Amino acid sequence: MRRVLLAVFVLTFLATAKGLAAEKRVALVIGNAAYENAGELANPLNDASDMAEKLETLGFEVVKGTDLDFTGMRRTVRDFVNSLKDADIALFYYAGHGLQVRGRNYLVPVDAQLRSENDIDFEAMPISLVMSAMERLSRTSLIFLDACRNNPLARNLARSMGTRSTSVGNGLARVGSGVGTLVSFSTQPGNVALDGEGRNSPFTGALVEHLGHPGEDISQNLVRVRVDVLQATGGQQIPWENSSLTGKVILKQEQVSKSTETPDLQIELAYWNSIKDATNEGYFESYLSQYPNGKFAAIARLKLEDLKQSSVTAEKRVQTPQAEEETQTKDIQVSALTPPSDPIEEQGLAEPGNDRALVRSLQSELNRLGCKAGTADGVWGRKSRQALESYARHSGRSVSALDLSADLLQQLKRNPSRVCPAANGPGLNGSWMLVRISKGSCGWNRLGQTVQIRDGVITRGTNLKGTISDTGRVNIKLYFFHEGRTQSNTLSGTIGENGGNGTFRHDQGNCRGNFTLTRQ
Repeated sequence: MRRVLLAVFVLTFLATAKGLAAEKRVALVIGNAAYENAGELANPLNDASDMAEKLETLGFEVVKGTDLDFTGMRRTVRDFVNSLKDADIALFYYAGHGLQVRGRNYLVPVDAQLRSENDIDFEAMPISLVMSAMERLSRTSLIFLDACRNNPLARNLARSMGTRSTSVGNGLARVGSGVGTLVSFSTQPGNVALDGEGRNSPFTGALVEHLGHPGEDISQNLVRVRVDVLQATGGQQIPWENSSLTGKVILKQEQVSKSTETPDLQIELAYWNSIKDATNEGYFESYLSQYPNGKFAAIARLKLEDLKQSSVTAEKRVQTPQAEEETQTKDIQVSALTPPSDPIEEQGLAEPGNDRALVRSLQSELNRLGCKAGTADGVWGRKSRQALESYARHSGRSVSALDLSADLLQQLKRNPSRVCPAANGPGLNGSWMLVRISKGSCGWNRLGQTVQIRDGVITRGTNLKGTISDTGRVNIKLYFFHEGRTQSNTLSGTIGENGGNGTFRHDQGNCRGNFTLTRQ
């Protein structure tokens, strides 16, 4: 009988584990803005960055590419296709220029020229190339195209085709899809979408806001998107989709409840852990004074009662003729009952049980290790939490295992030298989004571009070069061609692992504003 029950338990467990297994979700996100022959678009890089971040929060493995030329676009699509094996949901998002020729839709790389109809197959990518792979390799395919912007390349191509120019249509054409596929356009077929004046296009801004609304099917998400875009564009732009989905697609399940552990609770836990084994009444009186309704208040009162009862019993002892000897013995016993050294006192903190003193010491140690906790003021705020996360990341530890406690303080003190890298060290290496925000004198509102940071050097091709000092000071020169001559912007600011910001100015004019640096 026991074997039968064990077998039933194992089978039930395996079935439950299989049912709870997470879906495999893979996404391709492409944003093209820096067109060499069509002018730079303002929002696709922001759109792609925000969309990729959103999809990661929804459990997608994201393959991302920005400002891709023809070769880079094909390589990125191939990497995406190679990752689709056994995918439950495949998602493709594109922001940039697109066009339709003879009813077929194409995505336009940043180096496309499209001087004639013959160039299309060699300089643009058919959307069908991505769609067919997604439909073949995944159970559900979701495609979002913010590619209906006003396209000068399409106009040039139409002029070159003469009497055949009618085969080059406005925006994108209606797309047929296989079973299990949804295609969502930023506007209705044949129409041109707006790029927007804010950080995102109206369509992508609404997608980032509403995609994965808890407990809702994706078709409900897209109704919310449509309402927002209609409102933002005054009814000029109507998002549209073509769906052959055979069931509900819910990108985020509704959560019943979510508990969070606040910094105050972390401090309370750290304090309790440091006194819970003490035999001195003052420790527990101090705890109850500060946390009368704390998580351990009931236990603290019981401990306090036990200690007081022990003290009363000791006082009732009858003195013997050998009082002096017994007094000495009693002193030894009391000494043995009292902790030989309080953990907090041993670490040089101000007062036993003073949690602000513990936090100040932790902040000081994190600063010594290069983790930038800010002023050691005894307040465990956002900067202190980020410093502890940085320490955990660079020391190979889990943040959840690092309670604010005397043990953590000792652990920090055991590190003889810097743990978190210097501001210009390899911790900043990788792709970053540089966004300039005009103060109104530039003729544009916001421009974004991807830059690379490698060991304190910032680059983007030949038109941007900069450096980062060991204190995180950023200095950048950005060159561009304007009014027939090479001109430049100077950018100055600061950067850390959590991002950067500063100001910029046009060296040859009055344009000026602020900039941000965000890790990709």
